[in-house]
Amino acid sequence: MSALGTLAVVFHLDGTLVDSEPNYFEAGRRTLAEYGVPDFSWAEHERYVGISTRETITDWRGRYGLSAPVDELVAVKNRHYLELARTKTVVFPQMRTFVERLAGEGVPLAVASGSSAEAIDAILSGTGLDAYLRTVVSADEVPHGKPAPDVFLEAARRLGARPADCVVVEDAAPGAAAAHAAGMRCIAVPYVAAQADAPEFATAGLLLRGGQAEFTARAAFDWLAASDRRP
Repeated sequence: MSALGTLAVVFHLDGTLVDSEPNYFEAGRRTLAEYGVPDFSWAEHERYVGISTRETITDWRGRYGLSAPVDELVAVKNRHYLELARTKTVVFPQMRTFVERLAGEGVPLAVASGSSAEAIDAILSGTGLDAYLRTVVSADEVPHGKPAPDVFLEAARRLGARPADCVVVEDAAPGAAAAHAAGMRCIAVPYVAAQADAPEFATAGLLLRGGQAEFTARAAFDWLAASDRRP
């Protein structure tokens, strides 16, 4: 058991640990352009932050009138994304420090992401985070993506932790809702500042409205150490 008792921490990946949203946007833009949808904008991309790739593309088919099968579109987008992810993914410095501090304290850690397992592995290995984050759950492995709690509950199961002992670190409203539905506390670090007032974030135990600019590893660790971990 770690110095923080039975605590376990589950990180969302994209937009939380790493600034991969620019890569997802570019992969989405390239994919839609291939299928006759030009001028996909960052503002349009923002509505999908925190939503799994498969669910994003399912929505695209209706929104943009795409006839290609979901599996085909997922494969094309993943191909574009992996090309970018392997070499262009940036880790938020304070998040890396936070992961290293928790790992040093012996806290069980996991990643729970809406990305494909291949994309998660590419990011973790390419950034060196795989040295600390060995328990990984993709939304593709569970019945329902966020805001359903499935991916976080599976991460807790694999860590051997009770949901009540888990803290989720999230950047998106659907993830905060999923953490709450899973019975887990949440550190919310909104990637899109304009979404900080979303009702889903109101359930977070710690909400950093300024996003990554406000997040520090020390403050997050101190909050964990001080917070009530009773079941």
